[in-house]
Amino acid sequence: MKQVKVFAHRGASHYAPENTLPAFALAAEQGADGIELDVHLTKDGELVVIHDEKLDRTTNGTGWVKDYTLAELKTFCADNHLSGYPDARIPTLREVLELIRPTGLLVNIELKTSILWYDGIEEKTLDLVKKMGMENRIIYSSFNHYSIEKVRQLDPQAETAYLYSDIICDVEQYAAAHGVKGLHPGLWNVKMADLLQVYLHSGLAVRVWTVNEAADLCWLMKAGADVITNDPKLALQLRNTLQ
Repeated sequence: MKQVKVFAHRGASHYAPENTLPAFALAAEQGADGIELDVHLTKDGELVVIHDEKLDRTTNGTGWVKDYTLAELKTFCADNHLSGYPDARIPTLREVLELIRPTGLLVNIELKTSILWYDGIEEKTLDLVKKMGMENRIIYSSFNHYSIEKVRQLDPQAETAYLYSDIICDVEQYAAAHGVKGLHPGLWNVKMADLLQVYLHSGLAVRVWTVNEAADLCWLMKAGADVITNDPKLALQLRNTLQ
């Protein structure tokens, strides 16, 4: 079996508050090959890691991330209603990269530009990654494929992937034509027709989200697809049994 990679979706978010330093640290501790995270811009232009455009679901704050400064965002608890994490805060992208840099893990940065296209987010993210010396460990993805095109214009060597949740005709050809090296389909996408095999045979990297059930994890890993999961511990245990 191909040595597939396990990416911790928003960190080990089955066990710790998603997109927080504890979740990313736990993913590294559990042995994940990489982490996946989401990036937005604050009112004062700082890169922060949180999934939603609004604070309401995962923090005790309300309203849009874009309407707060970094200092204001840091006052909110980001425990995602999980007990035992009263000090969890929305991290900056720099804080996450500083945590992960010594581990060797890959980092899938999702640019959250499908609802709000933050001005300059691609440049800021690429600049920070370069300053951190982590260019070779980053995968940039987005549902906004124009945003990925911007990344490629800024750095043609950057590893990029198209995120999608719809069934896109010939998506593998579309990606290759734009110089994009990866496909990130939703789990339900690859369960239709023979799309999983089409994607795997395309020569592009295939990382499927969000895969949490044992049967789905085993099926995908046996086929040779990387998985993005909330439960890296389970995925790694299953991978070990399959080898």
